[in-house]
Amino acid sequence: MIQTASKTYEIENMEMRQMYANTILELAQKNPNVIALEADLMSAISTSKIAKQIPNQLINCGIMEANMMGVAAGLSLTGKIPYVHTFGQFATRRAFDQLFVSGAYAKTNIKILGSDAGVTAEHNGGTHMTFEDLGLVRLIPNTVVYEVSDSTMLGYLLRKIEKEHGIHYIRTIRKNAFKIYNDGETFETGKGKVLREGRDVTIIASGIMVAESLKAADQLKKQRIEATVIDMFSIKPIDRELIVEYAEKTKAVVTAENHNVIGGLGSAVAEVLSEHCPTKMKRIGVREKFGQVGKVDYLKGVYQLTEKDIAEAALSLI
Repeated sequence: MIQTASKTYEIENMEMRQMYANTILELAQKNPNVIALEADLMSAISTSKIAKQIPNQLINCGIMEANMMGVAAGLSLTGKIPYVHTFGQFATRRAFDQLFVSGAYAKTNIKILGSDAGVTAEHNGGTHMTFEDLGLVRLIPNTVVYEVSDSTMLGYLLRKIEKEHGIHYIRTIRKNAFKIYNDGETFETGKGKVLREGRDVTIIASGIMVAESLKAADQLKKQRIEATVIDMFSIKPIDRELIVEYAEKTKAVVTAENHNVIGGLGSAVAEVLSEHCPTKMKRIGVREKFGQVGKVDYLKGVYQLTEKDIAEAALSLI
């Protein structure tokens, strides 16, 4: 549980993977063109529980992620709406060429869920721990890239992108997140969410680092430092106006991401600031390291992704 100045945040009862499976079932039952594709991870993402209810709209492609991306592109060309799931490193590193050429270059319509984001891969270790997926998909022209912070956001965005043509990548954890948003909240592409107002420093975060940033803001408040916390769930397009507004207001920006500092949220924010509002900035994220085995809390410490690291970065700027 997180207690902030304005709200108490608790671990959600519903796992992110359950929200994915439930929403896919809902979409598929309403629209026969919705097709879910899996790479032998149906149990991992809970779609195994809905297989009998939509047997003709759920395909296990096996451990062949590049082929699965090609199948998704083909389905798109026939008017279907493919939702592709696999772990983030397989959806991006392994299937990058197919995603780039058969997907984006061919102007197809593919919705991708990359799960086990960053350190949340835990015991799957370095080969399954992706710190570069956001950067890879950001490089592809005309893609839309999100990192979700709780199940309310995930459900909303999954429904939203059904109606939007193109390549959409949603990065998520599989298990329980901190509950950040109330049911009924809406999320606009290219817009961030201000969760907390402060005049001294702006913390821009995504995914699991939103909760860490709220805790860091509480630490800073004890030292009479007021921090704005922004959930920048839309990584591409990013909310340029909001970034510039708060950079001008606080004169100091910290980014926090469960990802490499190169290519992800920190890079995206730095690009905006360098072009529109040069500002003192620190990036919290993974630096020149591969993944490894461990529990999330341990790995947060190893890669310096904790509330303490965020607070210290803010203090160094002030």
